[in-house]
Amino acid sequence: MNTGAITKRYARALLLYTQENGSGDRVFAQVRRMLRDSSVPARLDPDLERFIALLVQRGRVDYLRRILRCFMDLYAESAGLKNVRLITAVPDVGLEDRIRASIEKHSGCRVLIETEVDPALIGGFRVIVNGEMLDASVRHQLSLLHRDFIDKNNRIV
Repeated sequence: MNTGAITKRYARALLLYTQENGSGDRVFAQVRRMLRDSSVPARLDPDLERFIALLVQRGRVDYLRRILRCFMDLYAESAGLKNVRLITAVPDVGLEDRIRASIEKHSGCRVLIETEVDPALIGGFRVIVNGEMLDASVRHQLSLLHRDFIDKNNRIV
């Protein structure tokens, strides 16, 4: 069975259902929270609750996480939103604001930023927009420097 087709079909159905009922914003916000925190809130939106009951009835619960991720992408596209993931070495609200303003200016879309802190970056940040990554981390720069050093000296370090 093609999991991509199943995922997309159910995600599209959820998108159309929430758009018809006018609950798209609420369901999107709740799904976003669920995926970020990996927990189910005590009270689900009624439309999302009905949708999950349908998945249970049809034996598609194993696809839930993928369906919800696909729904988020489809909803963001239909609402003119860009999902952006910002990974920094240390928390930096100012950087988040500058990146949001820059992406909104260049794309003409509203931006939803999901931030994450990863000390392994040493410094700098990574920005992922629609699957494309800009890596401006110290860790990445050090790996490039290491690779250049090996290439220029033709030896293994």
